[in-house]
Amino acid sequence: MLSENTLSFLKKLQKNNNKEWFDKNRALYDEAKQDFENLVEQLITMIGKDEEEISLLKPKDCTFRINRDIRFSKDKTPYKTNMGAYIVRGGKKSVYAGYYFHCEPGKSFVGGGLWMPQPAELKKVRQEIDYCWDEFKSIVQNKKFKSVYGDLSRDAEYTLAKVPRDYDKDNPAAEFLKLKSLVGLHNVADNDVTSKALVKKLGDAFTTLKPVIDFINRSLE
Repeated sequence: MLSENTLSFLKKLQKNNNKEWFDKNRALYDEAKQDFENLVEQLITMIGKDEEEISLLKPKDCTFRINRDIRFSKDKTPYKTNMGAYIVRGGKKSVYAGYYFHCEPGKSFVGGGLWMPQPAELKKVRQEIDYCWDEFKSIVQNKKFKSVYGDLSRDAEYTLAKVPRDYDKDNPAAEFLKLKSLVGLHNVADNDVTSKALVKKLGDAFTTLKPVIDFINRSLE
């Protein structure tokens, strides 16, 4: 579970997203950061029981800085108003698919997969989906997967309008071949974030997503 204080800090940051306020309240940030890293350590331990490479990770390998990169953004607020962790073999900059938890008051979610891979990696995944369509279809149409995630995310920003030119438009996997990211997302309510059952809830969601992640990573190996 995460502390109510962690969500409270993020709510206050949403209303005071400036360096002066942040510097005055750095102790609150340090407390929230430690709280989140403690959760990430528990998640690493849990996932690592079945995935040895993940068991070697530390929270710092998975968590993201709270400072925003504002160099090319019209939004010049200096801080993210969320805390996120990408738990994946090789750490958060890995090319492999992994597990993600996003903590943001009113907008928290759990999930994972492969977000915006480079063209070479995306090509491999698409080929695997095409070659092993029956297997992939059985994974994303699994009753448990659909009950938790519904489907892989089809955000218009990360989906092609047409099937990639290497594939026929009538390909049975067409709707998945259009995806530029292959991720599953499931919303988490604030009262679940601060519940003692949080680790189990996230663990169940990760277990449900694991066949998708294993399929993607097999294509990248």
